[in-house]
Amino acid sequence: MDPPSTLKPAEVAVDLIQQAVIKHNTRHDKTFFKAVLAGVMLSFGGLLDFIITGGSPSLATSNPGIVKVLGGLVFPVGLVMIVLQGFDLLTSNLMIFPMAVLKGSLPWWSIPVNWTIVTFGNLVGSLFFAAILAKYDGLVVDDPYATYIRNFAVTKAVTPAWYQIFLRGIGCNWLVCIAVWQATGARETISKIFATWFPIWVFVACGFDHVVANMFSLPLGIMLHADLTTAYYIKKSLIASYLGNIVGGLLVGLPAVYFYLGDNKAGGLSNAEEGRTDDKNMEDSTSTEKR
Repeated sequence: MDPPSTLKPAEVAVDLIQQAVIKHNTRHDKTFFKAVLAGVMLSFGGLLDFIITGGSPSLATSNPGIVKVLGGLVFPVGLVMIVLQGFDLLTSNLMIFPMAVLKGSLPWWSIPVNWTIVTFGNLVGSLFFAAILAKYDGLVVDDPYATYIRNFAVTKAVTPAWYQIFLRGIGCNWLVCIAVWQATGARETISKIFATWFPIWVFVACGFDHVVANMFSLPLGIMLHADLTTAYYIKKSLIASYLGNIVGGLLVGLPAVYFYLGDNKAGGLSNAEEGRTDDKNMEDSTSTEKR
């Protein structure tokens, strides 16, 4: 009999914790450069979103909702590339590392270590893409794109209140982590693509705030002379969306631990950071066979 096309929820939860353990045991330099590439991949989707939404000013005026839906439709290509290549994106790590710590699979300090490395890696990749592949190659330096990107940066970081960006960050990573959860449960490539695509489409079309996506779009606006400073972007947008994304990740990860892993040690992954595994079930099986 062929295996089912998707994993059960409890199996997905265990798999996500296994991913966290693997990421924790990966050399820091590899983690950093995988995070850099994740920032680049996500920015490809962000640039395509700008090409469509920024290049349709008349449609945006007459049907702004349609433009948001079209931009959201193409943005997920970035996360799909990250998922399929196994790169490190901060927002999914905001979910899986607390899950692993809660189940005793990783020490508490794995959270700040990983999040710090991946944050700066994502930032480097996003800034590289914004400067080299969006501005200096001339793709979006002329109107209507430049004006749209400048206005977008102001709309994202200046117009809303701090608490509004925070709340939008929660909604964003709630959906992103659902996408990662669904992609983890899918067993083959096409299913992973579709499982990833739709939640990301929703978050972009609705206008929620993704801290890493903003590392591309808002600095690009600053490079194009938007009415926004780097200090204000960090104080108003980056911190608020980062904290909101943490809460959004926990809203997926913590219920998963409660629902599916409350009565076990994450499938024998306790203390896995020290190379130990729970062999109790294997030993019991061996003893039974000897009898």
